[in-house]
Amino acid sequence: MGNSESLSPSQTSKIQRSFASQSLMATLGAQLSRVSKGEIEIKCPILEGSQQQHGFAHAGLTFSIGDSAAGYAALSIMPEEAEVLTSEMKIHLLAPGRGDCLVARGKVIKPGRRLVIAQADIFGVTEGQETHVATMLGTLVPILPK
Repeated sequence: MGNSESLSPSQTSKIQRSFASQSLMATLGAQLSRVSKGEIEIKCPILEGSQQQHGFAHAGLTFSIGDSAAGYAALSIMPEEAEVLTSEMKIHLLAPGRGDCLVARGKVIKPGRRLVIAQADIFGVTEGQETHVATMLGTLVPILPK
């Protein structure tokens, strides 16, 4: 799934509306920064309220935006009437989350009718320099209307 494939305006709007309805993403200050077929990017500031005791981004922040990036990547390849839910998600924390913000890039690895495998890579950004802080791999379940 390359980022050269664009979504229809209605699919893009559906993802933007869905993301805007997530109160956790609003609380964290997260924003969609790129939406394309099979690939999503989310940027999020490292706010004082989302830091752990050493001043780094809390792993919960890292996981939350990574899960959403992978989930919306999966949703972007579904029929417009479908939704997705995360069935399982594994995270590997690679470095402390520090910087001006975190960026999560989700992409579909293997699309399927019953299961979608997606990954997310999360980076800490300081003055334009990225540090890979986590990688995630998960399974998402398409939910189709009955």
